[in-house]
Amino acid sequence: MKCLALWVVGTLQLCGCASIGPSSIPRDRMSYSTVMGESWKEQTLLNIVRLRYVDAPVFLDVSSVISSYTLEGQVDLRGTFTGGGAPNSQSLGGYGRYTDKPTISYTPLSGERFSKSLLQPIPPVAVFSMIQAGYPADFILRATVRGMNGRYNRATGVNLRPADAGFEQLAAAMRRIQQSQALGMRIERREGQDVTLLFFKGSAEPGLQRDIDSVMQLLDLEPPLDEINLTYGAVPRNRQELAVQTRSMLEILIEFADGIDVPAEHISAGRTYPGTLQRLASAGNNTPLAAIHSGSQRPSQAYAEVRYKDTWYWIEDTDVRSKRAFSFMMMFFSLAETGTTPQTPIITVGAN
Repeated sequence: MKCLALWVVGTLQLCGCASIGPSSIPRDRMSYSTVMGESWKEQTLLNIVRLRYVDAPVFLDVSSVISSYTLEGQVDLRGTFTGGGAPNSQSLGGYGRYTDKPTISYTPLSGERFSKSLLQPIPPVAVFSMIQAGYPADFILRATVRGMNGRYNRATGVNLRPADAGFEQLAAAMRRIQQSQALGMRIERREGQDVTLLFFKGSAEPGLQRDIDSVMQLLDLEPPLDEINLTYGAVPRNRQELAVQTRSMLEILIEFADGIDVPAEHISAGRTYPGTLQRLASAGNNTPLAAIHSGSQRPSQAYAEVRYKDTWYWIEDTDVRSKRAFSFMMMFFSLAETGTTPQTPIITVGAN
């Protein structure tokens, strides 16, 4: 009886050690992180699809996760013994309970926060900070910029227009300059406010110098190269200023939505419209920012997939270019709101 009681108690303790306490942190952290990451991708892709079908986007953020564990155990041992050969009685009782109570808080994106995150243009300094950090300059400019010093990017939706030839040349040259580590940025404090300055580091390499000269000519800039003031606007105040008109997050989402390969029958039935990138097929670069496929069957291998009404939409897991573009676009959400890197949800795991 004593051995059996010790075995029951020991078993309960081992179960507690295996599921609660420090050992639960890696399991919970990885599980919640993986699930939230996948749901974030799916929510973003679903809203892109909704916009293509002229449906309103809806965003629901996970603001906090609180997971509380409780393990209780009890063992009862009773016995009655009498002398003189009389019969004895004995009993053994056990009780155990394990409780897992996760509490997840959701915050809808609405009101002022909705306006700030989706409708306000991304700060130009955030765009060039990403370029400075090493993200491809040609993709960042094509995705986030409407125009730079009068050189305009392509536009979709009601303002349909192809990109200026000068803008495509500008994006390609900026990428080559970036790869040569010849593009720099610094922030200085002047007259009580921060001023962002761009500069090009000249080189004896002929190809690099030609790209720098081309950018300066396309943007109508003049030396000194280390005093290019970065600002938001359509028209620069002088030839040492780079006026950038950036897109809002909603415009970026619409740009991604226009590249969806929607079923032809949806267009003929009037459920959606022909992609403007297809209508601009004869005018410059019409490559979508990301290849988003559609079909009636669920894909077997997808980086992100969602079902909207009767159709599946997905990005192929083997399409590295589209996966990278989609990841960049998700980062733009935080840039549109704060101009800094995103804040992750608060996760609290209680191990009682």
